[in-house]
Amino acid sequence: MTQHQHTDALVTGLNQQSLAQLPSHVDTPTYDRSAVKAGIVHIGVGGFHRAHQAVYVNELLKTPGSEQWGICGVGLLEANRGLRDILKQQDYLYTLTVRHPDGKIDNKVIGSMIDFLFAPEGKQAVINKLAHSDTKIVSLTITEGGYNFNPATGEFDTSNPDIINDINNPNDPITAFGYITAALKLRKEQGLGAFTVQSCDNIQHNGNVTRKMLLAFATEQDKDLSEWIEQNVSFPNAMVDRITPVSKKSDIDYVVDAYGVSDEWPITCESFTQWVIEDTFSDSRPNWDVVGAQFVTDVTPYETMKIRLLNAGHSVLGLLGSIHGYGTIDETVSDELFATYLRAFMDKEVTPNLEPLEGIDLESYKDTLIERFANPNIKDSLARICSESSAKLPKFLIATINENLVQGRDVSLATLVIATWCLYSDKSLSENGEQLEIQDAMRKELNSYAQETQTSPIAFLKLTSLFGKLEHNETFTAEYKKSIAALYAPNSKIKAIMQAVLDQKSN
Repeated sequence: MTQHQHTDALVTGLNQQSLAQLPSHVDTPTYDRSAVKAGIVHIGVGGFHRAHQAVYVNELLKTPGSEQWGICGVGLLEANRGLRDILKQQDYLYTLTVRHPDGKIDNKVIGSMIDFLFAPEGKQAVINKLAHSDTKIVSLTITEGGYNFNPATGEFDTSNPDIINDINNPNDPITAFGYITAALKLRKEQGLGAFTVQSCDNIQHNGNVTRKMLLAFATEQDKDLSEWIEQNVSFPNAMVDRITPVSKKSDIDYVVDAYGVSDEWPITCESFTQWVIEDTFSDSRPNWDVVGAQFVTDVTPYETMKIRLLNAGHSVLGLLGSIHGYGTIDETVSDELFATYLRAFMDKEVTPNLEPLEGIDLESYKDTLIERFANPNIKDSLARICSESSAKLPKFLIATINENLVQGRDVSLATLVIATWCLYSDKSLSENGEQLEIQDAMRKELNSYAQETQTSPIAFLKLTSLFGKLEHNETFTAEYKKSIAALYAPNSKIKAIMQAVLDQKSN
């Protein structure tokens, strides 16, 4: 998003001073931000972090005795320069527009971030901040791709040029792992205890994954340090959930109208929010349970439920809806056929693999998901949902396919989604002939393998880093070939194909 200057001269920019002139319906920080210390350093400040973790922290800071739990953001990439500039001029304040399904809107200003460091202009400053004794938690939203693992094997990818740089140049890091390891080395040398490394990304067992990848990296760089990290650093698993679309110009305009101030990078999100965290921390931790988070001993069943239902459900709607020509999640799921297809996928192919979960009514959870997806006030774009599918689908969807194949269960609904991903990667066009916006680190490989489909129907599946051994599973490939034949037929229509699969499923 580019910066946007509002033409109304009476509108002032959002900052600490302008908070006092905001209307009474806007929920503003009631705590003394000048007294807040950064006990949390967060790497990867995107929309989701600012709608989720930062909001929990903001609410906690309203309770006395919590001032040590402010956030210092860190941007590792050159692409973060614009965000740094905007947050700095706004005293690290930003607006949050919470849109309920019934049209109700909550207006908030979030003040939990008190600083932002831009790594390309000061690498040592970032390392020093991570290593500072005030820092108790280093949290991450770096997307699935930022964890640098091979999707098929789950092992650390040491061939990544940035990782090679960080292994060989400990004081000149590029990646999150490079920075975290450099800071932990400094803390070890200074006799300070370890901080907690807390992933807030949508990855199953995100803490375990972070631990495995960081230890693999540290072992390559410094074996003794790796052993110290293994013994001293905690990596709590967590399940996170809140739908947060990419900010648009209309969000900026809304804030001017509702608040009377200009916010250059506001956040809009749904009203639903969930955060389930394993209570394993290296040092002290915030009492997030006071403000709605849940601490548990094992997060596994919660995250499995969420990843296989919500995240996979998003991908089902995203890929099928994109080919049909829809643009947003709510538009797609408001089509009865898409909603029926999604619910059948959740009921028949996902639910049989889920463990019973105390305190969760699965049928009610699925009802709520459909309601959330249909929220007309969120307008979550299918392009965003489909972005980085190569990092998402192995965990969200392919894992479910593999489990069902082992159990001898039907996989036709999910298989059509994989075949549609092939068409999406191959043609990048909707049925209406509209160009689809594809954002994926593996875009070239996806396109290259998908382009061979006309001559070899299972060519896409030969991308084994994503699909593993699926190309050798006769049950799956038979179903996949049927879907490919239907999708690639002249004048094919995705809705007719979906209906045929549903009909097959109900027979």
